[in-house]
Amino acid sequence: MTDGAPLTLSVHPSIRAIPAAAWDACAGGDNPFVSHAFLSILEDSGSACAETGWQPCPLTLTDVDGTVVACAPLYLKSHSYGEYVFDWSWADAFQRAGGAYYPKFQCAVPFTPATGPRLLTGAATGERRRILQQTLADGMIALAGANEASSVHITFPTDGEVAALSGHNRLRHRTGIQFHWINEGYDSFDGFLAALNSRKRKTLRKEREKANAQGVRFLTLSGKDITPRHWQAFYGFYLATVDRKWSNAYLTERFFTLLGERMADSVVLVMGEDERTGELVCGALNLRGADTLYGRNWGATEQAKFLHFETCYYRAIEYAIAHGLKRVEAGAQGGHKLLRGYRPVLTHSLHWIAHPGLESAVSRALRQERAEITRTLAEMEADSPFRQEQTATAEESP
Repeated sequence: MTDGAPLTLSVHPSIRAIPAAAWDACAGGDNPFVSHAFLSILEDSGSACAETGWQPCPLTLTDVDGTVVACAPLYLKSHSYGEYVFDWSWADAFQRAGGAYYPKFQCAVPFTPATGPRLLTGAATGERRRILQQTLADGMIALAGANEASSVHITFPTDGEVAALSGHNRLRHRTGIQFHWINEGYDSFDGFLAALNSRKRKTLRKEREKANAQGVRFLTLSGKDITPRHWQAFYGFYLATVDRKWSNAYLTERFFTLLGERMADSVVLVMGEDERTGELVCGALNLRGADTLYGRNWGATEQAKFLHFETCYYRAIEYAIAHGLKRVEAGAQGGHKLLRGYRPVLTHSLHWIAHPGLESAVSRALRQERAEITRTLAEMEADSPFRQEQTATAEESP
């Protein structure tokens, strides 16, 4: 309960069972991935469902009047695919010891390694927000016990959620590293380049020159400018990338169709078009939040040099500068992003493990992992492409 008023925790079979207005009042409008529209697209397209190992079971907290005051995206998982916070070693160790790691519960946005709110509390602030967040987390843990699930995992939560929940009810904190581009008030791409040291600045310029000298015209599209032709081509790019990486095609073709129908205004699609034939040859899918551009998927039918960097990274930076966005989140992994002006930042996850022995082993592993990540982060920051001095020398002038 909060402020002495009783709350009711409910688990639902689908995001569709919760009114969109009620969900979005808790989610807010800053992050597109936790919107009712995006989560329903994942379900309606057959991408996140029981058949794919992502059984939806979103939670709501309602007050005595039946008003939804908090909610959370939650899934019952039968595997660890599509999460980007890897617990395969935990599962393997537990199963070799005779335990059953699956099912488990995942509080996350499926297939989306982007930081954002996971415990959605609307306009609540301060102590009320903290209690709502902890009540949702307690509800997940109780649900895990009732379903004999091994664990609960809250992945890519915000810093505020980590602060509210770290150590609560045996939730263990894990960190990772991603690469984000930070807008320091640049007025143009050249303004951003001026912040880099001379060698890195020249490298980026050469990459852009070569990428744009291969007969490919780059289009940055949103809203009604994105046509079925673009979506059909992009799905082909997506499958080509999956094939090259020997990975799984988590997203169905219908996912991209529905994204275009329901959320086109939130989409920023960068496409490369052959100047001679008009054929679409590469593309990068981004979603726009209130102050962040989120890079999600990329693909191409030809492997021309530097197309990936131009389509995914440099065009995203240009868009963020032009639209006054504070950052670009370029997705999981990729140390090569560091050399292109993307900075290392910590990401977070929280984990509850039912079995005491497994919990103890995971806790030890996390302490060791955290120390290694701290060292890695320091090394990356020391290798930053940004100039150490605030003022460029005459030789370094762009």
